[in-house]
This record gives sequence, C-alpha cells and structure tokens, in this order.
Amino acid sequence: MNRVVRGSDGREWTIRANLEWSNPIVVDEFEHDVNGGSTPAIVVGAALAALVVVFIAWTPAEVIIPSWLIALIVIAILFFPIRWVLHRPWTLTASTPGDADENPPETWVGVVRGFIEVRQEVSQVARHIELYAEPDMNGRLQPTE
Repeated sequence: MNRVVRGSDGREWTIRANLEWSNPIVVDEFEHDVNGGSTPAIVVGAALAALVVVFIAWTPAEVIIPSWLIALIVIAILFFPIRWVLHRPWTLTASTPGDADENPPETWVGVVRGFIEVRQEVSQVARHIELYAEPDMNGRLQPTE
C-alpha cells in the first residue's frame, strides 16, 4: 500500500504500509513477545482436521448431514487462520527526500496491527502531512535518524 502526499511546505512524502509476516520486536513489547512459533497452531489445526475426518468417516450412511453443519465446520476451521492474517502487524513508513534548499530528508516509522487500522492510520498521517508538513509527533509514527 503506497500513497504520495504533498506537504504544506511543498515537499512530497511517500507513505508506505508493508505487511510483516513475522512479529517485529518492539522495545515496549519485548517481554510479551515470547512465542512458541507456528508449531502449536499446526498441531491444533491438524488435531481439528483429524477430528473432522473421524466425524465424517464414522457417520453412518443413513444419517443426513445438513448443509449448515458443513458450513459451520468450514467456518470453524477457517476462523483462526483468517483472524491471524487480518491482525498481522504492518510497518508504516513516511519518507521525503527533502529538497536542496532547507529541508533535509526525513523518515518516520511505526507499527500498526490490523488492515482496517492501517488504512485509518495512513489517512490520518496523510492528512497531518497536508496540514502541518510532517506526521504527528504524538502519533504512531516516530522520526528515525
């Protein structure tokens, strides 16, 4: 997701949002970032799939399985992977090459979780750049050196 915005001082800013497939380590969240990896999710998913296969295999031929039950099982299987993808962290970067006169190049970086939150944050950053010539110092993006 890329967006180009012209600041109130005339500089052109590029706002980029990149989906992170691994959790970036943030100093504030370091203690809570202890993770067992993807192995527990794979084991639980395999166990759930095995239970569904056993459920289907042991069902007598005379039993009519309603379509809503099949839909419910599919939704239960897909719920957590879809939730996982939708709540991945995104890295937001707002950068400008500056200009030759008086404005040096700047880069602001931050992390946002969730697709909808990313779209909202990109809009807020773009609006703030249009009005004040740089991202909000009290927002999620922070300047880097």
